[in-house]
Amino acid sequence: MAPEITILAIESSCDDTSAAVICDGFVLSNLIASQAVHIAYGGVVPELASRAHQANIVPVVDQALAKAGKRADEISAVAFTRGPGLLGSLLVGTSFAKGFALARNIPLIAVNHLQAHVMSHFALEHGRENRVPDFPFLCLLVSGGHTQLIVIRDYLSMELIGNTIDDAAGEAFDKCAKVMGLPYPGGPVIDRLASEGNPDAFHFAKPRIQGLNFSFSGLKTSFLYFLRDRLGEEPDFIEKNLKDLAASLQRTIIEILISKLVRASKETGIREIGIAGGVSANAGLRRAATHEAEKRGWNLFLPEFRYTTDNAAMIGITGYYKYLKSDFTGHDVIPAARIDT
Repeated sequence: MAPEITILAIESSCDDTSAAVICDGFVLSNLIASQAVHIAYGGVVPELASRAHQANIVPVVDQALAKAGKRADEISAVAFTRGPGLLGSLLVGTSFAKGFALARNIPLIAVNHLQAHVMSHFALEHGRENRVPDFPFLCLLVSGGHTQLIVIRDYLSMELIGNTIDDAAGEAFDKCAKVMGLPYPGGPVIDRLASEGNPDAFHFAKPRIQGLNFSFSGLKTSFLYFLRDRLGEEPDFIEKNLKDLAASLQRTIIEILISKLVRASKETGIREIGIAGGVSANAGLRRAATHEAEKRGWNLFLPEFRYTTDNAAMIGITGYYKYLKSDFTGHDVIPAARIDT
């Protein structure tokens, strides 16, 4: 019987410190320490984020090992987020991973954060029905920093076929929320408000971008100018129309995303469809994707909510498949703020 492959995974790309333990492709633990300090600033402050990672990483790893019922000397390899992300935050996770691996003379595995979001669809758990996509499948990756369409041909073989040429969908949610005076992060707040609003109350400009690429900067500008003009006529316009504004904005963003996803499915002929990234937790997007799947005969995969945000389980799953191919990295590896999928 082959020995177990047990991966300790570290995720520290932004403001969540996360550690997970993966054994033979199954998630045994997935712990996340979030940083509330950024709420007061309306966005992530990189220096504060890196300092919080330094304080959180040791207890989070200890708790992940304890919950998984694993000792440090039972770990086969350490997987960590190399990028993309905030450089200071990535340095904390990279340094810890190097030290842990070096002290135990075990392999080090560098993971692309974006590929890991896609790989969250393969996070298996004991005691539940594990449904995973067949290859090839098409994935819409939607987060605060990225909006991409990716064809996944194998666990570690991915082809980028569509990308945002400016802002990401999650960034559009957060920045428009900030203009309306909503707390950070704004995306989940808009999602909650939209559930009680009229999505047809207002209409905003949609970009006309050729091919499978995305753009959201024009929508943000349209939204800003719309509010500026209405506030000039009615100073309490936002307060009186907050739910309808949220619903109309969300509908516009979702229509942009879904229209490109439909086009990509038609052009590639792929009906195995996945959605990943932080915005994949959006209830409106999930409903719209489910509706299209029923209409078009897609086999749709939506990640568990705990795997939509930044988490170490997705890093560990990616690390597990890289381990199987002996895809290790040296201790001279350095984190990278920007990495392509």
